[in-house]
Amino acid sequence: MFSYLFRKLRFLKFQKENQEAKEKKSHKQDAKIHKDLKSNLETFEKILGKSDDVVIRKMEIGKNTKIKVALIFMDGLANKNAINENIILPLMYYADFPEEDKHSKKNFQALESSLLSVGEVEESNSFNQLVDKCLYGDLVFLVDGFKDAFIIDAKGWDSRNISEPTNEVTVRGPREGFTETLRVNTSLLRRKIRDPNLTFETVKLGERTQTHVSIVYLNDLTNPKIVETLKERLKTIQIDGILDSGYIDEFIEDAPYSIFSTISRSERPDTVASKILEGRVAILVDGTPIALTVPMLFIESFQSPEDYYSRSYYSSMVRMIRFVSFFISILAPGIYIAITTFHQEMIPTPLLITMVESRAGVPFPAFLECLVMVLSFEILKEAGIRLPRSVGQAVSIVGALVIGESAVSAGLIGEPMVIVIAVTAIASFVIPDLSDISGILRLIFIGLAGLAGAYGIILGLLGMTIHLINLESFGAPFLSPLIPLDLQGMKDAFDRFPLWTFNRRPKALKAQDTMRQKFWKGTKQNFQNKQ
Repeated sequence: MFSYLFRKLRFLKFQKENQEAKEKKSHKQDAKIHKDLKSNLETFEKILGKSDDVVIRKMEIGKNTKIKVALIFMDGLANKNAINENIILPLMYYADFPEEDKHSKKNFQALESSLLSVGEVEESNSFNQLVDKCLYGDLVFLVDGFKDAFIIDAKGWDSRNISEPTNEVTVRGPREGFTETLRVNTSLLRRKIRDPNLTFETVKLGERTQTHVSIVYLNDLTNPKIVETLKERLKTIQIDGILDSGYIDEFIEDAPYSIFSTISRSERPDTVASKILEGRVAILVDGTPIALTVPMLFIESFQSPEDYYSRSYYSSMVRMIRFVSFFISILAPGIYIAITTFHQEMIPTPLLITMVESRAGVPFPAFLECLVMVLSFEILKEAGIRLPRSVGQAVSIVGALVIGESAVSAGLIGEPMVIVIAVTAIASFVIPDLSDISGILRLIFIGLAGLAGAYGIILGLLGMTIHLINLESFGAPFLSPLIPLDLQGMKDAFDRFPLWTFNRRPKALKAQDTMRQKFWKGTKQNFQNKQ
């Protein structure tokens, strides 16, 4: 009761502080452009400060009628070559105005229509908008005597080239992966889905970083409620900076206290495109190659892009191996502890004699022995990931071999325990998306097995199942298509049916258009017709 009241009071306090911050921000008046160029430049210098990367180029243009102008851009964010060739050069050598009056509207229009040889030009009189565009790589063009300024697209920062994803490697399929540049990522999706209904909506998150976040969906396919829910949750994010998509998913997920993530992640454009075609919404964040997709189903963690590029028989077999590997990675140590500590009668006599001989002289109980081995494995794995690749692989492999062999020789660890932990480690690498979750569940089941044996493991499985049943992701049941049962969705659950059987989209996504493809007659009839 007291805990509930404390949380309620803390929430009300936070809501009040957030409202006061919004009101304070709304009271800030947006300064407007003046006619005087000198005054405008002083305002820019006051806002941007004396930063070395701010470039202000002042000059006079016009053959007969001289007009003072200024170009403002960020060194490193704007393309200097494009600015010199397409903006400064035409202004310096070819500027000629139709009116002798400097402040004539025709002179201002002549700049945009005849002299600025660039793709995108926008007019604005807001200092906030001009500064924001300038910080994003655009060029601000101020003209003396006019209350409007030009915003010219001149972005040109260095970026990483499109390369193969490092975490989602496949043998067959596209080799493209997202980059850290938002517009490159949107173009990759546009190349995959050439549909006019593919919609990109951009919002800014982060009070100081002003990170561009793009919401991607098919306007005539995706459930509008999912899109509206996502927009509402994004609006509630009040934070100084958004540096990665990981900052966002913790704010918008349905179950923030659950170890199971209800938001999917991918760095492959083909994977994200396939999910958009099913009726999901993708979230692209400028500055990170990882895209988010919602809603997420638990079954997605066991699916791989290569499943749909290979034959259905092989894909089904591999997917079943992933399910078995997941349960091995979370249950194998716990089952070993339960059997050796509480249920020795379940072990065949020859195997029991061998295990007793191998454990002879080991001073620790099976629970402590397993716990130490699991923690050692996690330490070695973390060291292998954080160290440079050339050193990390050597440390993880040599460390495991040397420490394991030394521990067995010294009689501190039994040989069966080393085998169990090794099999568990290999199985945990089969599903990279669940490697962090499997590590937590492994420790939980080790603790339950040490307390109550097989009964503890069964209670843990029941608790995990109940928790998964209660989870939702943007209105979609997390365990769909199993619970609630969706026969059409089961064709792509535990195994992968042939693609020509996927007639409808998953029912849990509640897409506007549920029909995915027309009924396929089959190759047998086509073959008979050719005969």
